Amino acid sequence: MLNIVVLVSGGGTNLQALIDAQNRGEIENGKITCVISSNPNAYALERAKNNNIKARILNRKDFSSVADYSKAMLDALVEEKADLVVYAGFMTILDESVCKAFPNKMINVHPALIPSFCGKGFYGLHVHEAALEKGVKVSGATVHFVTEVCDGGPIILQKAIDVLDDDTPETLQRRIMEQVEWKILPQAVSLFCQGRIEVVGSKTIIK
Repeated sequence: MLNIVVLVSGGGTNLQALIDAQNRGEIENGKITCVISSNPNAYALERAKNNNIKARILNRKDFSSVADYSKAMLDALVEEKADLVVYAGFMTILDESVCKAFPNKMINVHPALIPSFCGKGFYGLHVHEAALEKGVKVSGATVHFVTEVCDGGPIILQKAIDVLDDDTPETLQRRIMEQVEWKILPQAVSLFCQGRIEVVGSKTIIK
């Protein structure tokens, strides 16, 4: 059984999707053993508490630099014996030392079809505003491994939905969360825990 550590910063809706999937028995050979928040006021901490999952606060504001914060996070992940690290609305920058310590063992969900609308500055509603401004007919979400390149790691799963003519950034964000993110993130976590993701160069193969 692999130890899954989930990193959060806010409301924790993706964390809740993982918890719900775990409770339904959909995450095979893995268990969420710890939630670490960069924000002491994150509602995600309540979600962890309500499900008897250990929670830790590593407040970004307590550290003067990205390097110091990254070192503290790396120490915490090692302490928690993390086999898989999941970014679930984790909005804090870590330096490359963390992903290099956990190569192909850290995954993130991004609310667009990478390589579109990704990289520095593309987070939250900014992603959906850019998609609508471009006039795309489909959008969606991507689960990928975390590397030192922002949103640049090997893609694990993607799923698309139609963009509607009357969509706003808020409605598109909500639909992508409900219909895509909350489905493919638990799927990817379960695939990882079952040892079914093989990384070949910059691609993944699902076995």
